[in-house]
Amino acid sequence: MSLEKAAVCNKATVMARLSTILDPELDVDIVSLGLIYKVSVTRAGVIKILMTLTSPGCPLAGSIEALIRSAMIDLVPDIDEDVHITITFDPPWTPDMMSEEVRLEYGMPPVY
Repeated sequence: MSLEKAAVCNKATVMARLSTILDPELDVDIVSLGLIYKVSVTRAGVIKILMTLTSPGCPLAGSIEALIRSAMIDLVPDIDEDVHITITFDPPWTPDMMSEEVRLEYGMPPVY
């Protein structure tokens, strides 16, 4: 991996890319929905994403994973080897995990 790529591949860049990915059903980005639990980039440039889905039976899981890999395509040499996506339901997603902006957009009260 070139030094130039390593400089661009950091947590902030990954989070910015993830925030451009819209949930196909809700048309809200996956970061604002609260689907992203943790992002890290190893010294070797491997991107690790721990995330959830709005429900365990989400039929679009494969599509969302493909969108994530596509968003990282120019950050790593191999999106299949260098982008590790782990989906968990612990803790399960709840609407309380959405950003305040999205909650207001959907007419939901703020979380205190």
